[in-house]
Amino acid sequence: MFDQLKQINHRPKPFEVYTAKELWTDDHISSQMLSHHLNGANDLASRKTAFIDRSIDWIISKFKIDVSSSVADFGCGPGLYTERLARTKAAITGIDFSKNSIEYARNKAEQEKLNIEYINQDYLDYVTEKRFDLILMIYCDYCVLNPRQRQILLEKFKSQLKPNGSILLDVSSINAFNSKVESSTYRLNFIDHFWSSEEYYGFLNSYKYEDEKVSLDKYTIIEKGRTREIFNWLQHFDRDSIKAEFAKTGLRIEEFLANVAGDEFDPGGKELTVIAKVNKEF
Repeated sequence: MFDQLKQINHRPKPFEVYTAKELWTDDHISSQMLSHHLNGANDLASRKTAFIDRSIDWIISKFKIDVSSSVADFGCGPGLYTERLARTKAAITGIDFSKNSIEYARNKAEQEKLNIEYINQDYLDYVTEKRFDLILMIYCDYCVLNPRQRQILLEKFKSQLKPNGSILLDVSSINAFNSKVESSTYRLNFIDHFWSSEEYYGFLNSYKYEDEKVSLDKYTIIEKGRTREIFNWLQHFDRDSIKAEFAKTGLRIEEFLANVAGDEFDPGGKELTVIAKVNKEF
């Protein structure tokens, strides 16, 4: 028992362990995630419906999305953005790891006869000959990746953009990092059976890494027959750090905003959004 408790409270190095795949490939967990995605009244997995609608209106206007446009949504989930964007008659591609989410999105697209290609794949492995006018990565997905994965993704974005194409991407801010508090807690069936349909004890250890500006929610799920650990990492950025990271890959950030609905940049906000293009010097 002592050794088990020691492991539960072990503080790993930043991005030392990566378990994102379990969130999207475990049948029970991915079903729970899909349920939260589709609940437009909360923002546990996707933003609320009213915000998404406002965001789509702004994206269509800002980037002039129409029948001649091509758009890719990396981490598209059940198609909350892709479905709305496809109603402009643009050619839409959605990439997501979750089989449940992609199947739901495909069924919706077929029902509405929308021009959307859905790819059930880890977006880090996604390869295509297509080139896009706009690449989206929404709801701070970028922040869950380690530095090497982020560079792979930015290289991919750069190679898949049309000459004057844009990237729209949001990240968690340093303000969000500063507001986090390290803590430890446990509960029977923690988060109302989110992690398993069977009985379990769920432990949550939250850590902060000041030098790296990284936070971690480490979940330990103990059932009768197995014990699992899930690591939810989050990298936090300010304008200088995200700008420098993009520049390494030959991408130029043209604009900072408060969110993907186009609100003016807020220095005190817990998120920041960037619009980026390929630096023509590269």
